[in-house]
Amino acid sequence: MTGQRSVLIDGYNLGLETGTGIATYARNLSYVTHDMGYRTDILYGMRPTPGLHPLLHEIAFFDPAVGKLPWWMGMTRFARVHFSPFEATAQQVPITGKVIHTHYRSRLPYFDTIYNSPDLFIRAEAYKSSASRFLAPRMRVRLPAKHEIAHWTYPLPLYVPGTKNVYTMCDLIPLRLPYTTLDNKRHYLETVRNLARRADHIVTISENSRRDIINLLGVPEEKITNTYLSAVIPAKYADKPENVVKREVEGTFNVKYKEYMLFYGAIEPKKNIGRLIEGFLAADTDTPLLIVGKLAWKYDQELRLLNDDAQSYLERVGSVFYRRRRIFRVDYAPFPLLVSLIKGAKAVLFPSVYEGFGLPILEGMMLGTPVLTSNESANPEIAEDAAVLVDPYNPREIAEAITSLDSNPELRATLAAKGRKQAQKFSPEAHARRLSQVYDTVLAKRPIAPSEIPHSKPVALGRREVAQTSS
Repeated sequence: MTGQRSVLIDGYNLGLETGTGIATYARNLSYVTHDMGYRTDILYGMRPTPGLHPLLHEIAFFDPAVGKLPWWMGMTRFARVHFSPFEATAQQVPITGKVIHTHYRSRLPYFDTIYNSPDLFIRAEAYKSSASRFLAPRMRVRLPAKHEIAHWTYPLPLYVPGTKNVYTMCDLIPLRLPYTTLDNKRHYLETVRNLARRADHIVTISENSRRDIINLLGVPEEKITNTYLSAVIPAKYADKPENVVKREVEGTFNVKYKEYMLFYGAIEPKKNIGRLIEGFLAADTDTPLLIVGKLAWKYDQELRLLNDDAQSYLERVGSVFYRRRRIFRVDYAPFPLLVSLIKGAKAVLFPSVYEGFGLPILEGMMLGTPVLTSNESANPEIAEDAAVLVDPYNPREIAEAITSLDSNPELRATLAAKGRKQAQKFSPEAHARRLSQVYDTVLAKRPIAPSEIPHSKPVALGRREVAQTSS
């Protein structure tokens, strides 16, 4: 299409096997930019392909286990990393359909073209701690095609020369709650400060995060915009009949429809699983709790009440052990089943101590499931009065709120109705309007004023099949 604008989105978190909240953001972003009329290309940083045949490149995109690199390619890889520290190059990955990728259809972003720069994100992570960053704070990335905007969905020290580089900073958790992450805090701080100075614009996803970025990094207000997020749940999943949802959750997890509570997300400190479990054990309820999420960093302390030592103790004290046995955890649920789990739950419990946005809050509200969340960070901003808000550091308050939700059907019905209405504020159309204003302003090379962000003019959105894998 003549004159079509173009955007490049990084694939840093767009893994095919599992995903994160940032992966969900990046995937949805690709569909939104496509619907805005942009040619949308995706840049990955996978390992080099051990061969030159185009079909092998396509195969390697879907399965990296394609063999070891020959010696000469290994030497090229070594030279690229050690003798070209300031620059990376990318080449197109052919996606011809010769490899059947239906299995990954719901996890793929929208793309017009896919590029790969071998080891790009590994190199970018290493660049944070290398001496090279003092000479060039960001690595250049060269691509075969020109793009008007490069939108980086994570603060990595990368940029595309001759292009407007926009960076999304979802939050500053490594600086605000340093004890909940494994980042090298010095390198992280240097990276985000450098990006804040050099970015053409910064995008964030809540007013809470926007305030943090302005206050901690000294970013001028006109250089950062909150676009919020949207969640996309295809109608074929969101509108499943009740009897289908009931069969899926009862047949798969042996829990009764609308007779269990649900937490889903990574098992790591900021998700507050430890206090959730403590509060759940103290609540006056026999309703089971289903935890869906992979073990992440520092998970052992979060699950300490579910380990073998705790089991032995709770067996001795008797009745409390009965409630402990009603807490179940599974690593993963495919997206269609996760939607059914949310729809079939009595409530979604998400008392996280800190979130840039909190997608499970929005997804629960969209699907008409009552939500319990915390009164910290962006959570009350997203939920407003459509959820039960608790002090995430107070297990007794969590316990009382769980008891109230469990025993009060009128409260659950009220929250379900309010939640559906509140979720409409974060529609894909609203996200597209905000993002469109950012891109237009960046390309026009003038500062953006908060009053210029539109709230009415609709942007037509096409049909899509997008998976959410929240955390």
